[in-house]
Amino acid sequence: MPMPSLPDVAREARSWPDRYIEFLRQRSMSAGVYVLPAGSADRQSPHREDEVYYVTQGRARFQQGEETRSVAPGDVLFVPAGEPHRFLDIAEELVLLVVFAPPEGPGTPAPAGGPDRIRTPPP
Repeated sequence: MPMPSLPDVAREARSWPDRYIEFLRQRSMSAGVYVLPAGSADRQSPHREDEVYYVTQGRARFQQGEETRSVAPGDVLFVPAGEPHRFLDIAEELVLLVVFAPPEGPGTPAPAGGPDRIRTPPP
């Protein structure tokens, strides 16, 4: 199955109210793109899954538990299941590749040859 480009998925995510598009779902993991505009608030709550963020674009601060750090393109963040976290002080639009293991939220793995995009609730 050909994978979509991150810029194409990010462009689509910008048009959705939750700004998140899941583009891959397998039994062991899921992946999507999350876009946060400059100045916006990230209101996510802890997930039941382990999560990895890869910052492809933008600048902000990231709060994980009691620690806060600056993030920029190229940064990789790991958040264990159940740990509170969010992006703060979003100075430039953030475009994040998000990987959940196991797959995020309800649902079952997409069948082979399934839809190109799987829309799920925001991370």
